[in-house]
Amino acid sequence: MPVYKAEDMRDTPDVVRPNVMIKQFGGDLIKVGIVEYEKGEVPPVHVHPNDEQWIYMLEGRLAHLLGDEVFTIGPGDLVLIPRNVVHGIRILEGPCRFFSCKSPAGSGGLSEDYTAVPNAEELERRLDEVS
Repeated sequence: MPVYKAEDMRDTPDVVRPNVMIKQFGGDLIKVGIVEYEKGEVPPVHVHPNDEQWIYMLEGRLAHLLGDEVFTIGPGDLVLIPRNVVHGIRILEGPCRFFSCKSPAGSGGLSEDYTAVPNAEELERRLDEVS
């Protein structure tokens, strides 16, 4: 059974935003990673038509849009993002760092299933309202 030590993990470029580096791995059924964003680096509001996702906050504080609701989340919070549910984040206190787990594994890239939503700008304005 493989063990991945944090100090040995290599940063790999995000599939969608290559300037963002992620420690990510894919197994047969699940892909996981440790994701860190600075302000301004977060992905646009999007949906995953194929992936179910969990995130566990390690550091920072976020405004998190999930469907029709906006939550504030921080270290120790665990969030389930079902497939086909629109979601997005805005950093309130950064940097933000979280562990992400998604299924199915696909190619192992955490952002490979990002799909744009037509009203992303409107939804991002909702995130901007949270302080």
